[in-house]
Amino acid sequence: MDSTIPTEPSLATSADSPVQTVIVPRTRDLGGFEVRRALPTLQRRMVGPFVFLDQMGPAVFHDGRGLDVRPHPHIGLATVTYLFEGEILHRDSLGTVQAIRPGAVNWMTAGRGIVHSERTPAEGRVEGARLSGVQTWVALPRAHEEAPPSFAHTPAEALPAVEGDGVRLRVIAGALHGARSPVPVLSETLYADAALAPGARLEIPAEHEERAVLVAEGAVEVAGERHGAGRLLVLRAGRPAVVRALEPARLMVLGGDAMDGPRHVWWNFVGSSAERIEEAARAWSEGRFPAVPGESESIPLPSIPRLARYP
Repeated sequence: MDSTIPTEPSLATSADSPVQTVIVPRTRDLGGFEVRRALPTLQRRMVGPFVFLDQMGPAVFHDGRGLDVRPHPHIGLATVTYLFEGEILHRDSLGTVQAIRPGAVNWMTAGRGIVHSERTPAEGRVEGARLSGVQTWVALPRAHEEAPPSFAHTPAEALPAVEGDGVRLRVIAGALHGARSPVPVLSETLYADAALAPGARLEIPAEHEERAVLVAEGAVEVAGERHGAGRLLVLRAGRPAVVRALEPARLMVLGGDAMDGPRHVWWNFVGSSAERIEEAARAWSEGRFPAVPGESESIPLPSIPRLARYP
């Protein structure tokens, strides 16, 4: 999945609201598979280290079909895959073969360069199979942009959960409400999955420098303003926020420290140097990235460059 930057509408909020910006992603149809891209947009290109946020599906596959993302390269980022439904088989140039299922975390650190594919496994290609979830990219600190690539899988049962008053919170990365995830991170990161019963409230403390809430399912209210599914609520720095569910709702809370300088993004590459991204593009076009064992296909380099600077 590439990082083409759409121009998305944003909604105004009152000056008293803890919500600074509301991003309403457009839906993109990728051949029967819907994706709603909340980051990057022209309104907001990063939240903490998160430079990319796609909500996938829910998709229903028929006739033996499934997700088939051919091998493609990354540098300077970590991909984070988190599913609500379905299964994806990850293969990468380190030789990793790992299925991811709902509630688990696949955290792939590209560093100086990695190649991977994402496909529905053969046994999952059954009539009516469903797939939905969220994929994010986390920019790496400058000191780690050229680190060796690595892959970490954390099963669902290893993630801490906090429950009470109609809220079930699972901390994917970093810490929230006294619970800390074992998923390894390279900068201060906030990432959590919260399920809310109707009327339940979730407080988002102000302790993280940058924060946002993706309304993945249902509808919520913040400071008297209603927000439906698909919206990304970027919160004002230094102000706590309370999110109240108007119906059964599922939220993804994300953020962390602001990045240590601007970033460039082009296609599947992220970096603090445009020259480094250009070198990576040449390396992919010349076949100098490592191969993914067991894969014979690949996604070609796009013919039209599109480079974006991320403040």
